[in-house]
Amino acid sequence: MEENQPKVGTFSRNYGVLAGATGIIFSLMLYLADMHHERSFAIQAVQYLILAVFVVLAILQFKKANGGFISLIQAMKIGPGVAVVSFILGIIYFLIFSNVIEPNFMEQAYELGRQQALEQNPNLTTEQIDQSIEIQKKFFWVIMAVFMLLSVIFGFIVSLITGLIVKKDKPAY
Repeated sequence: MEENQPKVGTFSRNYGVLAGATGIIFSLMLYLADMHHERSFAIQAVQYLILAVFVVLAILQFKKANGGFISLIQAMKIGPGVAVVSFILGIIYFLIFSNVIEPNFMEQAYELGRQQALEQNPNLTTEQIDQSIEIQKKFFWVIMAVFMLLSVIFGFIVSLITGLIVKKDKPAY
């Protein structure tokens, strides 16, 4: 009789939902603190740390559910799965946030970007900055796809490192 093996996809989905929910809570905290337009290194680091923690937790819990065994391949599948699910939830939240909760969020972000561009490079003309913003608006979904890819790569790297540390293959017999 064959044992019920835990499914990598189940752990990726469940921990991806937890990572996404935690990221949303963090974003709401930033909003309530009026820091939702800030993109400092610390804020970015916390967002990546949230993802890393849930990737590691998913791998460790999969190993525990699998009788203490996990292959490197199984671990490397979990991380990107967690990242994709978390990112999709983040995009859904962002669409709700930017269209319902704070409808002028994007315009404020573009205005802040315009001001930062003028401060960082006073040689730019207003027309050049406006043209750059229009390009960003046109390629919003391409930019989101790139961010998703970066998130998946990060999840893969975290799962590779974690998998190398905790892997334990089942005996062949």
